Amino acid sequence: MRVTTKGRYALRALTRLAMQNTEKPTPIKDIAAIENISPEFLEQIFFKLKKAGVISSVRGPGGGFLLAKRPDEITAQEIFAAVGERLDITPCASCADSMASVKSANGNPKDCDRLPFCHVHAIWADAAEHIMQFFGNLTVQEILDRHAAPTASP
Repeated sequence: MRVTTKGRYALRALTRLAMQNTEKPTPIKDIAAIENISPEFLEQIFFKLKKAGVISSVRGPGGGFLLAKRPDEITAQEIFAAVGERLDITPCASCADSMASVKSANGNPKDCDRLPFCHVHAIWADAAEHIMQFFGNLTVQEILDRHAAPTASP
């Protein structure tokens, strides 16, 4: 599993947006500057987040973006899904017991022909489930709280 730049930037930008004044829209250029993200790339990410209902926007002078929900209601998994980020640990982890379609090396769908006798499929599926549960339970508020909590020194 590898979270792409798009997924990492989406999570960073959303946590930054949550840190801002929640009643006043934050311009995308401000978030882009603070997080060192291309404003054009962040616009593409925010378009997807808005379409998914994670954020909302206000047009015109004083406009910008706001969270559409409270930070404790937005999960990392929701953010990743909104921007099209896949959290599959391996292609066969998402292969269902009914010979589901998986992607071949060239990106074309193919049937998982190893599933009927694969002795490690269940391991990959379990690992993928743990990852999904972790990101499905991790909220933006928890990320902010973790950042604000003092770290223990050895």
